[in-house]
Amino acid sequence: MAVLLETSVGDLVIDLKVDDAPVACANFLKLCKIKYYNNCLFHTVQKDHIAISGDPTNSGKVGASIYAKLPGLSRRFFKDEISPVLKHNVKGTVAMANEHPNENGSQFYVTLRESVESLDGKHTIFGVVAEGLETLEKINASMVDENSAPYQNIRIWHTQVLDDPTPDPDGLEPLVPPKSPEAIRDEAFKKIEDQGDEEELQERMAATLAKSQATTLELMHDLPDADITPPDNDLFIAKLNPVTQDGDLELIFSRFGPIKSCEIVRDWKTGDSLQYAFITFENVKDCERAYFKMHDCVIDDRRIFVNFSQSVAKLWNKWRSGSRVKAAPDDLRRDARGRGRGGAGGAARDRAARATDASRA
Repeated sequence: MAVLLETSVGDLVIDLKVDDAPVACANFLKLCKIKYYNNCLFHTVQKDHIAISGDPTNSGKVGASIYAKLPGLSRRFFKDEISPVLKHNVKGTVAMANEHPNENGSQFYVTLRESVESLDGKHTIFGVVAEGLETLEKINASMVDENSAPYQNIRIWHTQVLDDPTPDPDGLEPLVPPKSPEAIRDEAFKKIEDQGDEEELQERMAATLAKSQATTLELMHDLPDADITPPDNDLFIAKLNPVTQDGDLELIFSRFGPIKSCEIVRDWKTGDSLQYAFITFENVKDCERAYFKMHDCVIDDRRIFVNFSQSVAKLWNKWRSGSRVKAAPDDLRRDARGRGRGGAGGAARDRAARATDASRA
């Protein structure tokens, strides 16, 4: 006698031990015949141990034997048929999943490793998986929660009795549905690498890493707020000639629009230029125009590098020196609304970034 279980992760063919557990085998066969197990979940998966199914409520607490459904019989459970010959020494051993002795209903388990000696003599073994060990591997590899319930549903879609020479008991035929219940097709979880191309995956990974690092810096008080981002109207200028002065640089860049501040960063001891600067414009559009026009231009015999600033130093200093009450994170976010390639003007900054990459090639 044999039964085919079609599951959401593959098929299982179970050979039944009719000579050793005739009542348990008849119970399993007839429950399969009335489609009792259709759409049942493997509600419990204990890695390298067992996987349990057979509860139509999928709670792991319910399930009645076929003998409770036949007319004239009101037995929810049937007695154990524990054979000293049958052991849990083969992967795919199938047995009744009863919590107490002689309380066998509909729930059953399948072992997920070669030997589970701790279950010997406690449960009625009535079958073994003859085909579908690769399906057991998939079940065993499933991710589960703290209650051993798989995050991704593993469901019995259909049951098919392949061989059953025993006659059906009286009253069974009306319980057999004219056709199998419609299989419940659970939405499959997609691996993150399947949800986009490699470039999109790299972007998501980089964004997640950046957020994690920012949160760490905030906890270490090296960043005022994890969500803080650089202002849209700041430019970073590098590779300056040491002789270039703040006023000269401001005069050159002011032709694109009003400037709030222009500061060449200098050595705090000597006052010598460190050859890079930050320029803050009154508005974002002027800042973008300055980027497009001035990147790779020559000032004082030096070809300068221009990019949108990724620094939040000014906001950090404001938060430090102005007190945390005056410069709360919400205020900082308003000051730093947008980011180098997001928010207003994002498309222009994307074009700018591509232009930068092209100039370096």
